[in-house]
Amino acid sequence: MAGTGRLRADVGACTVELAPGVTCEVRLLRDTRARRLRLLIDDRGPRMTLPPTASMASVQRFLAEHRAWLHEQWDRLQPHRATAAVAGDTAHLPLRGVEVPVRWEDARRADVRREDDALCIRHVPGASDRAWRAAMLDFYRAEARADIGLWLPELLPGLPRPPTQFRLRPLASLWGSLNRDGIVSLDLSLILAPSPAFRYVLVHELCHLIEANHSSRFWRAVAERCPDYAHQRRWLHEAGPRLKSALRAVVESSAAD
Repeated sequence: MAGTGRLRADVGACTVELAPGVTCEVRLLRDTRARRLRLLIDDRGPRMTLPPTASMASVQRFLAEHRAWLHEQWDRLQPHRATAAVAGDTAHLPLRGVEVPVRWEDARRADVRREDDALCIRHVPGASDRAWRAAMLDFYRAEARADIGLWLPELLPGLPRPPTQFRLRPLASLWGSLNRDGIVSLDLSLILAPSPAFRYVLVHELCHLIEANHSSRFWRAVAERCPDYAHQRRWLHEAGPRLKSALRAVVESSAAD
């Protein structure tokens, strides 16, 4: 039925002075389902969700009231913001907790392959970055699926049923989820983390097949399959913004591209 879907529209940006000489741009999104103003921030910068009838005056008041919080979060995230990868210039890219040397080659079509201890990225000179970034996305996804395939045989015994599917893609905030159909979604940036951290998230989601909540029974199941899960959780909490930013720096094209 018309008019029942969710619509989000980018309505520009608002400049906020956080401190003398320090400003940031807050992206504004109007959402037909929003009931209140909501301010979020990650390594891509701050964004604010507006209800359909919110006025710019109310936006300005809200930002003024939350300027101190925004300044604190902005400062906290600056060290985690990765520099965008540049074809032909970037010398290393992250994979499984290390920086892997990159060799760039000119070609008629973009692709990525592993050669010895380096990544060989072929790109088309003068062409848009989209092609080689898409090839990197495919490469990271294939590497993540290879790791999952390696770990699954020892993780499946004891589960009430196997997962029906794995989906690997960049996620804004979560590391993973399991839906009622048994589909496991995992943040693709986990392939940039050391393997034990990635494996922990996989274990976490698989154990939700045993227990849908985070009860003591659930955590016992996690501990049986990943004894150092507490350490991995702490590591991901500290490194999360950096990992997610690093993935976007490689696979996302610039607005001008």
